[in-house]
Amino acid sequence: MRVFCTYFDKRYLSRGLAMYYSLQQHSLNSKLWILCLDAETNQYLTPLALPNVEIVSIEELEGDCPPLRDTKKNRSLLEYYFTCTPSLPLFILNRNQQIDLITYLDADLFFFSDVEPLFNEIGGHSIAIIPHCFPTAFRKAERHGIFNVGWVSFRRDDEGLNCLRLWQSQCIEWCADQSDENRFADQQYLDDWPARFRNLVVLHNKGANLAPWNIANYRISKRNGRLFVDDAPLLFFHFHGLRQLNGYVFDTCLQHYGAKLTPTVREEIYLPYVRKINALAKESGSAFHAPLARNNLPHPSSLGRTFDMLKRLLQRHYLLVLRLCLL
Repeated sequence: MRVFCTYFDKRYLSRGLAMYYSLQQHSLNSKLWILCLDAETNQYLTPLALPNVEIVSIEELEGDCPPLRDTKKNRSLLEYYFTCTPSLPLFILNRNQQIDLITYLDADLFFFSDVEPLFNEIGGHSIAIIPHCFPTAFRKAERHGIFNVGWVSFRRDDEGLNCLRLWQSQCIEWCADQSDENRFADQQYLDDWPARFRNLVVLHNKGANLAPWNIANYRISKRNGRLFVDDAPLLFFHFHGLRQLNGYVFDTCLQHYGAKLTPTVREEIYLPYVRKINALAKESGSAFHAPLARNNLPHPSSLGRTFDMLKRLLQRHYLLVLRLCLL
């Protein structure tokens, strides 16, 4: 069984559930541990008793690591969430000796295929990380991290556990949502792992972690009912920065990285995800909240909703307009 973990609060409830259902659809032999970052998420998820899901409360995690709880005193909510990242897989491994390999996933991922090719790539390695793969024009963004925290795998061996413990101590010491020398949130710590840990593998599957920041690198197509990134099947998409501007208009965040919302990307990637999120939001009584954003992957703080502004945005091919699609 493949073991994964993630975390989210009530703001990300529908996205986290969408990620879970897509993972269950495409990776049948998988189990997902969910850290509920607030009481509302815990109260909603626990009675559902979702198949192949284990719930962890934030109180359990903090009880296991008091220094983590203490960081709440001097960090924003988002910074505290980032601080939790390495503590979650370490908590699960410490309490479940039968787990050999665990993979942390960001809650805004959505799976389109079985991820077994990634585990074939991981093989017997102790640690697996995935690069952002920024286009050349946006390579400067690597100053906030060459690698993305969206998928990080750790094996229960000396190197995997040592890496997790180091990352945990680093994040507890400093995890600000801003750049500081060679640090940024929970992310930039990964940059020196390839040199520090010999049994680490960098995952290079083009179909893994396709995202607004790298989609401009590739040709996205649909063949025989499957989506392809160049010639690699799309495994999962990272829906970073997706924002609802009003009831039927969504900002895809593609414009920040020079990418366009092509018909295939719109119809085959974004529309299925937004429909799923909206259905789950209605079912759970939650809302499609704006994400809490990392500073290095910016969102407009305020996008006008006037006709002229929407017209300009539409001309840039990154807005999703769904009035008819969602009825």
